[in-house]
Amino acid sequence: MTSLASTVAIALVCTVTILVALRGGQRSRTTADVYVAARSVRPWFNASAIGGEYLSAASFLGVTGLIVLSGRDGLWYPVGYAAGFLMLLLFVAAPLRRSGAYALSDFGLVRFRDERAAKALGYAVLGVGWLYMLPQMHGAALTVRTVTGAPGWVGPLIVTAVVIASVVPGGMRSITLVQAVQYWLKLAALSIPAAALIFGFAAGGGSSVQLSLPAASQPPLVTVSLLVALVFGTLGLPHVLVRFYTNPDGASARRTTVIVICLVCAFYLVPTALGFLAVASGAGGSTPDTTVLELPTRLLGGPLSVALAALVAGGAFAAFISTSSGLCIALAGVIGRRFFGGSVDGFRRGALLAALVPGALALVTSSSALAGVIGSIFALTASTIAPVLLAGIWWRRCSGTGAIAAIVVGALVCALCLGSAALGVGAGTLWGGLLAQPALVSVPAAIAALVIGSYLRPGPADADAILARLHTP
Repeated sequence: MTSLASTVAIALVCTVTILVALRGGQRSRTTADVYVAARSVRPWFNASAIGGEYLSAASFLGVTGLIVLSGRDGLWYPVGYAAGFLMLLLFVAAPLRRSGAYALSDFGLVRFRDERAAKALGYAVLGVGWLYMLPQMHGAALTVRTVTGAPGWVGPLIVTAVVIASVVPGGMRSITLVQAVQYWLKLAALSIPAAALIFGFAAGGGSSVQLSLPAASQPPLVTVSLLVALVFGTLGLPHVLVRFYTNPDGASARRTTVIVICLVCAFYLVPTALGFLAVASGAGGSTPDTTVLELPTRLLGGPLSVALAALVAGGAFAAFISTSSGLCIALAGVIGRRFFGGSVDGFRRGALLAALVPGALALVTSSSALAGVIGSIFALTASTIAPVLLAGIWWRRCSGTGAIAAIVVGALVCALCLGSAALGVGAGTLWGGLLAQPALVSVPAAIAALVIGSYLRPGPADADAILARLHTP
C-alpha cells in the first residue's frame, strides 16, 4: 500500500510540474523570455522560485540524515546553507542584476572585457552545475528504490525527462512558476508529516524521553572550513545567481534576497526538527539519507502513515526536479550563449545537453551521504566562482587574468584536497579533516592567485565606469 501511494504521489508531482511549466511557458517567444523571463519577476514570486530550486536533495533528505549520523556536527549544515544568502544580500544581488548579464559568462565579459575570463567562468559553471545535478539524480534513485522498490535507474530517468519537458519549451518563464509552486509543496511535504509525527511521538509518551545528540566530533577548525564552503559556496551557485537576472532592477533583487532568507530559514527548521525526532525516537532509516522517507512508517501505523510517506516521497521528487531544473536553466544559458549563438533555439539545444549529461552519468555512478557530497561541491564553488564574483564586483583592479588564475588554482587545490581525503590521507587527524573540508585551504589559494594575476595584468581601462554601473541604483 505504501509503495503504491508513493508511486501515485511521485507521478502526480511530475505531471503537475509539466502542466504548470507548459502553462507558464506559453508566452515564451524571445531570447529575454527563455533566458531571464523578460526581467519581469517580482520579489515575492522570485524568492519562492529561488527557495524552490535551492532546497535540493541535500536539504530535503540529507540534513535530517546528517543530524542522525553526526549529531551536533550536522547542525552546521542548515546554518551554513541559510547564512550564505545574507552574503548574497550584502555583496552580490543588486550589482549582479545591474550588470545586465544573461549568464555568469556574460558577467565575465561585461566586467573584465576579456573573452578568456568569460570562457573560464562558463566552464566553471558547467563543472559546478553538472556536479551539483548528480546528487539530485542519486537522490531520485534512492527515493524510488526506498519507497517503491523499483530499480534505482528509474529515478534519474524520470527526473531527466521531467526537466527536459519543463525547461526546453519555455525556459526561464516556464520554470519560474514551477519552482515557486514547488517551494510551498516541499515545505508542506515536510512540515505536515513533521507536525503529525511530533504530535504522535509526544502523545505516545515520547515527551518524557531525554534527547541527547551525539557530541561534536570534528575539530573546530574543520567546522570553520565547512562554514566557509557553505557560506561562500552559496555566492557562486549558478542556478541561484541566474534568478537575480530575472528581477526588474537591483532594488527588487535585494528585496528578493531578504524574502529568500526568511523562506530558507523557515524550511530548515523542519528537517532539523525531524533529525531531533529521529534521534529521540531511535527511528533512523536503514541509511541516514532515507530517514525522512522512512520515519512515517516507523513511528506511525495505519492509513495515516501511508499518506504521510507518500507526501514525503512526492516532496522529495519536487526537490530533485526543481533544483535540477534551475541548474539546467543556468547551464543552458551558458551553453546557449557560448556555443549556440544565444538564440532561443540555442537555449533549447543547450537545455537538452545540460539535462542529458548528468542523467547519463547518474546511471553509471552512485552516491551516499547527500549533504556531505553537496558540501564538497559548495567547497568547489567557493574556491572558483565566488572569489571572482566578489572581487569583480568590489575590487577595481581585478582583471580577467586574475579571474582565470583564481578559477584554475581554486579548482586544482580543492580537487587535490578532496582526492587526497578520498584516498585516506591524514585520516583521523586535523590535516585529514581539512582535506575532506578543504575550503579553508582552497579559498585562500584562489584569492592569492586572483590578487597575483590581477597585479601582473590589470583590468580594463574603464573599470571605474563598469563598477559605477554595477553599484549605482
